[in-house]
Amino acid sequence: MTLGIAAPGTDGADAERIFWWRRDIRPGVTAAFTQVSGGNLAFHVGEDDDGVRSHRAALAGAVGVDRVRYMDQEHGDRAAWAEGSGDAPVADALLSRGLPVAVMVADCVPILVVGEFPDGRPALAAVHAGRAGLAAGVVNSAVDALREAGARGLEAWIGPSICGRCYEVPAALRDEIEAKVPGTASTTSWGTPGLDLPAGVESQLDALGVPVHLEAIACTFQETRLFSHRRAPGEGRFAGVVWAHG
Repeated sequence: MTLGIAAPGTDGADAERIFWWRRDIRPGVTAAFTQVSGGNLAFHVGEDDDGVRSHRAALAGAVGVDRVRYMDQEHGDRAAWAEGSGDAPVADALLSRGLPVAVMVADCVPILVVGEFPDGRPALAAVHAGRAGLAAGVVNSAVDALREAGARGLEAWIGPSICGRCYEVPAALRDEIEAKVPGTASTTSWGTPGLDLPAGVESQLDALGVPVHLEAIACTFQETRLFSHRRAPGEGRFAGVVWAHG
């Protein structure tokens, strides 16, 4: 786990509590993934909405902004821009020209994409790639939308998700997803059919010519400092967040 310098609005102890991994990935741009001790960030999990508001406020303070932008995720391929899109657009890829954007997960693959627009502004994206979204093409949607807007020099950071040794699925489903996203078929550690979603994400990003960074990867099913729907349904969602500053 790697932590960068504490962001404005928080101290080192708060950052240690909130973030699983955080790094200054480019001058003026930071990427991070939260953890269980940072609290549940999803209103659709549990019934403690005040707790979610408190956790989101603490994360915004750690980032050094008034608020972080979230999506209403639906396991699809839709990409939306944070600027002018309201509080939580229905999408699985949230793009921005510098605004802090987040993706919430608890086994699905969180992806943070960073680039630059011709005017020097940062191009940012937070992408939610579950099994259905990956097969539907959400990774391509996010990268295509950024590039169509003029973004260049894209790079991606893949965050914690369930690994191919732990994600058991029926054989027919494994074969269906493998046909759509080659490289995702796996075998669990106990010998049953599985899916390796991070491998599928990496393969798609490679095909798009986007360099991939893997230092933030961990298995949510095995790592109890991260939420996992398969290990502990209904406990919460952690977030991948990327933001510009300085």
